[in-house]
Amino acid sequence: MKATPVLGCCFAALAAVACVLVALAGSIDGASAKSGREGRGREGHANTPGAPMLAIVSLSDQRVSIYDGDGRRILQSPVSTGQTGLETPTGIFSVVQKKEVHQSNVYEDGNMPFMQRITWTGIALHAGVLPGQPASHGCVRMPHAFAQSLFGLTDVGLRVIILRDDIAPAEIEHPALFKPDPRRLELALAAPPVSDRPPPVRLGIAAPPTDVTVAPGSPRYLQLLKSTADARSAQATAATKKASEARQLAQRKATEAAPAVKALRTAEANAGKADELLRGAERALETARTKAAGQSAPETDGAEGAVKAADLAKEKASAKVAEAQAQLETTKAQAQARLDAAARADDDAKAAESARDAAVEAAEEAARNTSPVSVFISRKTQRLYVRQGYVPIFEGPITIRDADKPIGTFVFTALDYRNAGDVRWSVVSMYKYSEAMDPIVQPARKRGEGQGFEAIAADVTAAKAALDRIAIGPDDLERISEVVLPGSSLIISDEGASIETGKDTDFVVILSGEPQGGLKTRRREPRYRDDDFFGGGRSPFSFFWN
Repeated sequence: MKATPVLGCCFAALAAVACVLVALAGSIDGASAKSGREGRGREGHANTPGAPMLAIVSLSDQRVSIYDGDGRRILQSPVSTGQTGLETPTGIFSVVQKKEVHQSNVYEDGNMPFMQRITWTGIALHAGVLPGQPASHGCVRMPHAFAQSLFGLTDVGLRVIILRDDIAPAEIEHPALFKPDPRRLELALAAPPVSDRPPPVRLGIAAPPTDVTVAPGSPRYLQLLKSTADARSAQATAATKKASEARQLAQRKATEAAPAVKALRTAEANAGKADELLRGAERALETARTKAAGQSAPETDGAEGAVKAADLAKEKASAKVAEAQAQLETTKAQAQARLDAAARADDDAKAAESARDAAVEAAEEAARNTSPVSVFISRKTQRLYVRQGYVPIFEGPITIRDADKPIGTFVFTALDYRNAGDVRWSVVSMYKYSEAMDPIVQPARKRGEGQGFEAIAADVTAAKAALDRIAIGPDDLERISEVVLPGSSLIISDEGASIETGKDTDFVVILSGEPQGGLKTRRREPRYRDDDFFGGGRSPFSFFWN
């Protein structure tokens, strides 16, 4: 994928900064770091030319090397990792959180500036004291200036590989590595562009080969993914605003209906009192008439007077009933109008909130589609797992030839597109040579200008041998290939995913044959409960935890 002139200028500037950092132990001013930090979003892996895509920490050499989207080392610095008993775990991680100012809640005086967390249990890259030897509680300490500059250049999602020895990524080609379907590519290139509508493919739904308007891997395809995400985000923002306004209106209508409801209750009470008064008057009249009927002639005048008084009281009570009933009907009509308005506003608010939820979900999915896909193949579980944007997408069985024999652990990374959609890949082997292979003579290491020795090139031969043993089903292969973006990764390992693999993480793989003191001493947080992880019940991934 060719860089635009602007990206080319950015890379040239970054390369110049890199030279200064390597020569002067990584120094860059705070303004530049802030500019870099604000220049990239939270979700995507850094995959523009010259931007960090991979960090490799060597425990033996006590240094970290940063590689860009072209697979070139752009930064390097000494580090201090975990001391004996609190060793930094060897394995495959990614940055899950960034905080410029962070204080440890586990250790006293645990100031961790420019913290980039790689496990939710507390392992992180951060600025700290470097005594020239492993001295931390499991974190990777870096020089302050280097940590500040790196913080400004990276995104959440940056792949971090921690190794015993320093192993540099090497380019690799193999038919098993994912690439866009050439049939779809040819059809897409032959079809004239009819609109700028979103591409019709998404992970997990294989579109028919003839349903193609934009070629996967083409610049226009990537542009449409990003423009679709931007459009969906704008729609979600508008829908959120509309839902908020609708809910406010519903609350206002409910508030306006409250006095009317109160007045209705008062009118109902008054009507009840008037009705009770009328019944009392009727009883009094009946009593007066009964007495009058039983009186002797001399007492007739007094009895008739009592009857007339009771009859007059009844008429007044009847008038009050009619007045109270009229007032009740008027109040009821007014209250019903207010209640109907409040109910309509509430229904409108619920509809707007439902539309908001759908728009937010669509925006999250569109944003996730711009994120690289991560694929993990575990010999331990004989399964393939896929995540995109830290979200589990699907999993399925995988065929591994000679599954009872070790295969090794390798990290393959999609660098960029070339040759009209073909994908460039690099690989990092987790050891100098794969444990699945017969031991070979260790290549001589040349002492470099920096600390320790030069990095050993990844074992491409062993990586290809591992790929040769993998057979991915055609349906799964098509589903994955359609969404391979720069920064996408394939992990093949004898191990299962670590328990650190969970909500808001990429796949975390810990090498079981290495010290893990800095990891084992840390307590799990509540976020690791199954009911928090997937919303209830057992996690579908819990069975492959180490």
